[in-house]
Amino acid sequence: MKPGRTLAAALAEAVVVLDGGLSNQLEAQGCDLSDDLWSARLLADDPRQIEAAHTAYVRAGAQVLITSSYQATFEGFARRGVAREQAAELLARSVDLARSAGDAAQREVWVAASVGPYGAMLADGSEYRGRYGLSVPELERFHRPRIEALAAAGPDVLALETVPDTDEAEALLRAVEGCGVPVWLSYSIVGERTRAGQELMAAFALAAGREQVIAVGVNCCEPGDADRAVELAAAVTGKPVVVYPNSGERWDAAQGAWRGGVTYDPARVRDWLASGARLVGGCCRVGPGQIEELAALATSAGGERPG
Repeated sequence: MKPGRTLAAALAEAVVVLDGGLSNQLEAQGCDLSDDLWSARLLADDPRQIEAAHTAYVRAGAQVLITSSYQATFEGFARRGVAREQAAELLARSVDLARSAGDAAQREVWVAASVGPYGAMLADGSEYRGRYGLSVPELERFHRPRIEALAAAGPDVLALETVPDTDEAEALLRAVEGCGVPVWLSYSIVGERTRAGQELMAAFALAAGREQVIAVGVNCCEPGDADRAVELAAAVTGKPVVVYPNSGERWDAAQGAWRGGVTYDPARVRDWLASGARLVGGCCRVGPGQIEELAALATSAGGERPG
């Protein structure tokens, strides 16, 4: 059902569970994502599959659905011959599909419109490196039109996610000013640094004192790296922490394949909650089964603030 509270109000009261990876669920449904637009291609070609993937996570216990707009950009669609007006409609559709899946639930489900990094549009793994050679104003100009289109579609929050460096974080925070929608800011990290190598304390500090930012944290990282990051995000910003690491497997951009083993363990949620996490879930390769287990553990923890 459509929420009767803001997501910020919900986070002040209890733990809220995110969904998991959208692309892996789509692949489990038989979708071919071997395309530069990745899951965003289905916004035009087979939107029912996207809604079905969202529904799978609702059934698993997710309370927040992240839209399929991570890799959806005006520039990316233009390369496929999609006119700007139609691209705006597809961005809005990503919000509508998630809302439709959430409205069918018997509990509140919030919709987070995904705003992926510039590197995601390049489809070459650049989002795992950052430092694209663009200035902060150039990145702001890139992000603003998509943010405006997504905000106009009426999501509950914008997910500024998988951010690899502080330049892009600053650009995104500038670009969302005045859009009228709250945001969360989530970095992709290695150890205690951003993917571009900046110290996390300085990266998180960009969000401190910004009322529009309702949560700050990390995603699409090694599960083990998330543990310390939650502590740092809470200490630096005093805000609720968002954490949704990937499965632990590593993306090989050159080969277009995942490597390594699964290290994601839903039981980690106990430590995340104790350190200040309030918005918890999974990213790439984390599916409905793991989210269902995570949701059960989060519920058993009671959702109360530590100490």
